[in-house]
Amino acid sequence: MAITTVLGVPHYYHLTNEGKAPPLVFIHGWLLSHRYWQPLIDGLSIDYSCLAYDLRGFGESRHDLEHYDPGIPAAAQSWGASASPYGLGAYARDLAALLEQLNLGPVWLVGHSLGGSVALWMAHCYPHLVQGVVCLNAGGGLYLDREFQQFRQAGQYIVGWRRPWLGRLPLLPLLLTRMMVHQPLAYHWGRDRCLDLLQADPAAALGTLLESTTEAEVHLLPRLVATLKQPVYFIAGRQDQVMNLRYVHHLAGYLQGAHQGKLPVIEIENCGHLAMLEQPQMVAQALQSILKNSLLQTQTSR
Repeated sequence: MAITTVLGVPHYYHLTNEGKAPPLVFIHGWLLSHRYWQPLIDGLSIDYSCLAYDLRGFGESRHDLEHYDPGIPAAAQSWGASASPYGLGAYARDLAALLEQLNLGPVWLVGHSLGGSVALWMAHCYPHLVQGVVCLNAGGGLYLDREFQQFRQAGQYIVGWRRPWLGRLPLLPLLLTRMMVHQPLAYHWGRDRCLDLLQADPAAALGTLLESTTEAEVHLLPRLVATLKQPVYFIAGRQDQVMNLRYVHHLAGYLQGAHQGKLPVIEIENCGHLAMLEQPQMVAQALQSILKNSLLQTQTSR
């Protein structure tokens, strides 16, 4: 376990030292933490340095939030992105500061769900730090008012009903082993999800949900993706009920020079919204294939 102060807030991170360049940086999703990347890191850290960290307000990075030095990157500000400390631009700025402190970069970003959007903004705002992006169970760019209102209301309800004593109920972890996945997870993952759900800072939990799902922010994503110079890939679960495949393919369709006419979307069977836990071996294989292909293309273009 390691902690470093990023823009005034202590951030938890875990960095494996073995491996070759480029480093892989894992960005977790909403109400989650670094711990869900461990099955992937166990396999990938043999060949790659891996960094997993807790986003500000989540996991072990939820303390001393009142000392945060707010701001968003100039590139995000010029696009009219949310200036909230819980907006995607602010979290991209956090990550850039963390990478610079750890002297890492350029890196490959692997972002899950909300973390995928953070990764895309990071690639746009700090291109010198990002070699490529893999979005896992992430997509977007289509704003359907009714669906988004329902999603936001459900998220607000989840944040609002949290009580510390719920962590003592054995049924809640059991429920969380079945929520958002195609097949039930091991019980210990349910306990971890319960812990992260109940301990997340309320302002961060609500703020990230609301700031990332406004109509304006959703419509910015396709424009942003269309400008990226780095390679971008998407790994999606075919049974993902949270991030439907149509949202993934829609956003991937905005990539320029989309990989010889074929969208860079890898679909995984028997997989819901937590691919890194449901199908870690298949996700690891997909990541290794992406990285090897990228290296080959780089060598060929020289």
